[in-house]
Amino acid sequence: MVRVYIALGSNLRDPLDQCQRAITALSALPASTLVDISSFYRTPPYGPQDQPDFLNAVVVLDTELSPLALLNHTQRIELEQGRERKDQRWGPRTLDLDLLVFGEQQVDSEQLTLPHYDMHNRAFMLIPLAEVAGDLTIGDKGSVSSCLALLDTSTITLW
Repeated sequence: MVRVYIALGSNLRDPLDQCQRAITALSALPASTLVDISSFYRTPPYGPQDQPDFLNAVVVLDTELSPLALLNHTQRIELEQGRERKDQRWGPRTLDLDLLVFGEQQVDSEQLTLPHYDMHNRAFMLIPLAEVAGDLTIGDKGSVSSCLALLDTSTITLW
């Protein structure tokens, strides 16, 4: 089994319900066990500001799935919950599931980059990740806690 960290985000159609349903779906994945869930956080939008605040959290999963198999499952869950992929980057969404870290594996493909390519700059990902794995190392960026110490977290609160 490999330990995986998945970020959840939602700001449309009852974000709390969207994330709870996603957690239920993730806990039912084959060859996988849900290990932990962070608290839920309210965060301002990343990118265009003319949208509702996001609910963000992190799920810890142990899995025997490959990174691409897990990506396929997370994208299926997003679609089942009404996710529409649009041209607008960082726009509003019913559900966003991002693979952050997949054990020690590094992947750099057209479909997937692991560890997540920009998580070290995103407090909305690092705050819930620090809650469940503060000492985790993010590639060559250092620990989650050390990356988080460099960011402004003043606008992020508990949901």
